[in-house]
Amino acid sequence: MKLYYSPNLNPRVAVAVAKHLGSPVEFVRARPMDPRYREQFRPLNPNTRVPILTEEGRAPLWETDAIAYRLSTLAGGEFWPTDERMVEMLRWVSWGTHHFTRAGDVFYFENLIRPQFMSRPANRTALDNAAEDLAVCGPVLDKVLADRSWLVGDHPTYADFRVATALPFAEKGSIPVTQYANIMRWHDRLNRIDAWRDPFAGLAVE
Repeated sequence: MKLYYSPNLNPRVAVAVAKHLGSPVEFVRARPMDPRYREQFRPLNPNTRVPILTEEGRAPLWETDAIAYRLSTLAGGEFWPTDERMVEMLRWVSWGTHHFTRAGDVFYFENLIRPQFMSRPANRTALDNAAEDLAVCGPVLDKVLADRSWLVGDHPTYADFRVATALPFAEKGSIPVTQYANIMRWHDRLNRIDAWRDPFAGLAVE
């Protein structure tokens, strides 16, 4: 198996999952958005994005959540629960993607990615709107984490990795979440997991 990745938000999650599960994958640094390589990646993912998981005899698999499910299925265990907890986990995966991470991604893009590739100033309207969204969903997550260590059950699951997608970039991206003490404590717990704290250890990121 090969896992094509870049050091960005979603590929970071996929690499962290693979490292955490000890998945037997070969990590391949990819640049599918580079015009020089875009067409060679199109057969693997028509969106020319990473992450992409390839396995012999199977169609290439793209999208972070699908890859996480596939790797979790192969590994077994509790990281992706398949009992009654799965409904709760999928709720948090969906909520994180469409609310918490969606807002955090604006800060990540405008404050970290834009300066590397664009000469325009930061989009203040987009940042203000994202801050308003975080002011709504941040307290929701913070309240839930007040009386639990992990989002689902007594151990970290993919729900924790997925909802925390943007948090490793909170400081450099100026994502306004540090006022939420329970979220910060929860992410400190996640950072005790080597695969989450430094998923690219030993891998190429440039």
